[in-house]
Amino acid sequence: MAKEYEYLDDYTVGEKIISPARTITEADIINFAGFTGDWHPLHTDVEYAAKTPFKSRITHGMLTLSIGMALPFRLGPYSSYLPKSFIAFYGMDDVRFTAPNRIGDTIRCEVEVIEITDKGNDKGVLTTRNLIKNQRDEMLVSFVLKLFCGKRPR
Repeated sequence: MAKEYEYLDDYTVGEKIISPARTITEADIINFAGFTGDWHPLHTDVEYAAKTPFKSRITHGMLTLSIGMALPFRLGPYSSYLPKSFIAFYGMDDVRFTAPNRIGDTIRCEVEVIEITDKGNDKGVLTTRNLIKNQRDEMLVSFVLKLFCGKRPR
């Protein structure tokens, strides 16, 4: 069982968490294209994609980011970067798409607490560096996530 986090105070800078993994399917790509309206042929046309530098279809970057950043929730509702005292999504910085994600790749998210910022008597910001990697340990996406959370009551 993963550690449960209630308050911002329960985190330690340098702490690392690795999510369970999930395999990307063709259905993921088609459903994402239908939901967003992004039917770019790099994602949906085998013949077109074969003529690109990628040589085959790849997933939408935002699909990889969306699925990957949610994987830590599989550890439990109050693990990784969502404590019970979660208030709001505060922001995302430095998003980089560094390698293609393909149908059949299995991705995971590695989370590291890099900063805890006090914002007053009872609130603060949890900042994590997140790396979405595939089964070959290749980094696909990196980003910094910031969450507004409550501190332990005094």
